[in-house]
Amino acid sequence: MATVFSRIIAGEIPSYRVAEDDRFYAFLDIRPMRAGHTLVVPKQETDYLFDLDDPLLTDMMLFAKRVAKAIEQAVECRRVGLMVIGLEVPHAHIHLIPIQQEGDMSLSAKRAELSSEEFEQIAGKIRSAFAG
Repeated sequence: MATVFSRIIAGEIPSYRVAEDDRFYAFLDIRPMRAGHTLVVPKQETDYLFDLDDPLLTDMMLFAKRVAKAIEQAVECRRVGLMVIGLEVPHAHIHLIPIQQEGDMSLSAKRAELSSEEFEQIAGKIRSAFAG
């Protein structure tokens, strides 16, 4: 059975896409820690990030770097933090979270609440910066 991320990539489940190429897909987390919180996933369905072959993992990190730079241009933040947890969905993924301080990446912190219009606006800004 396809993971929820594979279904998002296939367009079966809507998402706020911010970047995509032939091997990777990046979209806004719908339960963001902060506005602009983005997930980067390989299109290849693999459960655990560190089970990806070395070239794909390397390219995924380089893709994530480009997405992080776009987030920095689109969302006010001091840095973009990176988090790999890998238990929520059995599909390798990286969290990119715009932060002002380390506490902004706390799993116990209250999640940001955004309207669909705010999600669309942020996704559009990141997409533009990524393409730019």
